[in-house]
Amino acid sequence: MAQTSTSILSDKNHKADKSGTIISFTKTGTEYKISSSDTATVSFGTYSQYDLITVSGSSNNNGTYTVKSVSSNNDYIIVEEEVTTETAGSSITLDNTGFVSAKSQGDGYYSQPDGVHTVSYKVNATLTGSIKMQGTLATTPTEDDWFDIAGTTFTTDQSTTISSANFTGNYVWVRAKATGITAGTITEILLNH
Repeated sequence: MAQTSTSILSDKNHKADKSGTIISFTKTGTEYKISSSDTATVSFGTYSQYDLITVSGSSNNNGTYTVKSVSSNNDYIIVEEEVTTETAGSSITLDNTGFVSAKSQGDGYYSQPDGVHTVSYKVNATLTGSIKMQGTLATTPTEDDWFDIAGTTFTTDQSTTISSANFTGNYVWVRAKATGITAGTITEILLNH
């Protein structure tokens, strides 16, 4: 099979914090929801699938969550990780601390024997944080199936705007994960295998 080059993430930037006493958490079976009872005060409309948000000020749900979907009227988000049901009332802050890309097929998906991959990170000069690649051997991965791939981390220093890394492995799926993002934009992440 010929090499393929794929854009796995483009134009992602940090989003403003959301905070208030109107944020609640609901667990219904395997659906985990973070809600706002007043979208004029706290609207989830700026969030999108694969955003990472860190919750603080909660009694039971402080931690980092991956956005799975946003409701059409922006009053709640569904997250990948489990939440504990908690009513509104506490002063809770949601901070957009990073992103993950959609999963992209790795060499293992095609049963390729060499497992060679190259990733290129392009960011603007104001980006803070780090970006790394993650892989999985699962054909239908959940959040628990992803692991960091050694040697792929790019920690921004606001002077280098392009970085690349090579990694080898027969990963079924790969994705990029950006963490510690407090400002700036990821322009594009390209994957070649």
